[in-house]
Amino acid sequence: MSDLLAGLLSAALSTNSPQAVSNFVAEKTGIAIPVINTNDPAENDYYKVLLADDAAEKDILAWTDDVQSFVQAGGDAQRLTLRARIRQRLEGVRQQYDQFLQRHPGHVNARLAFGSFLNDTGDPAGAMAQWEAARKLAPDNPAAWNNLANLYGQSGPVTNAFAYYAKAIELNPRQSVYYHNLAVAVYLFRADARDYYHLTEHEVFDKALALYRKAIELAPDDFVLYSDYAQCFYGTNPPRWKEGLQAWTDALKIAHDDVERQGVFIHLARINLKLGNFDAARDRLNAVTDATYAAVKKTITRNLNQAIANAATNAAPPLIPRNGSENIRSPGPVGSQRPDSAPPN
Repeated sequence: MSDLLAGLLSAALSTNSPQAVSNFVAEKTGIAIPVINTNDPAENDYYKVLLADDAAEKDILAWTDDVQSFVQAGGDAQRLTLRARIRQRLEGVRQQYDQFLQRHPGHVNARLAFGSFLNDTGDPAGAMAQWEAARKLAPDNPAAWNNLANLYGQSGPVTNAFAYYAKAIELNPRQSVYYHNLAVAVYLFRADARDYYHLTEHEVFDKALALYRKAIELAPDDFVLYSDYAQCFYGTNPPRWKEGLQAWTDALKIAHDDVERQGVFIHLARINLKLGNFDAARDRLNAVTDATYAAVKKTITRNLNQAIANAATNAAPPLIPRNGSENIRSPGPVGSQRPDSAPPN
């Protein structure tokens, strides 16, 4: 299910504080939900629907885990039963949303939440209908624009995504997630962005990176955001390895645990290899001990060893011809390259 529902219900259940619910949801999704008025029957009914949605999610996750364990033990008969149970469970939640909106068709937050439910359960057309209704009911609500932009980014036209993310930013320029989403769209759909914004390819990269930096400014502790930004430097044309090295160095400072830190070490090793900083690359690789990264560590280590060997070969003095004949050094492996042009991993 969506961050909206999971975050909202987690905050509600753990704190029982309406203000905490509102703040948490705004932080995670950019959807500003007003503090609930517990004396308002409609709001109480709305939260009951959200609780039902959250309970269904928990049940489905538990059922899936149980069936997966059963299948691993050698059984397979429960798969069809599981699908039927999930469909039935989700249909019950869908009916609760439908019934609530029949009674309260102007409830913007319910339409936003229902849209998230529909999108998460494989009905993007239904989600778009709910989010369009929310946008028309509350054209100043940035969440509706952002959610619709997400759909346009997936199914097109992409230019609508650019426009709708920009509108969300206009309505709430202090929300990091809107800049992040637009940065991703500009970076992924560079050809469309070039035409839409009338920019060169180089300028499109600059625009995407500037949007990332604005998002980071507003959410300086978001490791996923930092990582997303740092990944971009692999795709710039030409690659900006030194800027990428700095971006991953900055990401390392806010890594939350050893798994995240070692993931950054992998990237730092790779970029140092690209820059010809072989000792630094080796140091970073030596710091990676988690089995999660064993395969990619092995690949980068192999490439590093090859790059060092190539560098040594290129630096060797030429052989002196004997008896007037030319000594021809045996060629290296087919396709071998200099360290500064080793292929990305």
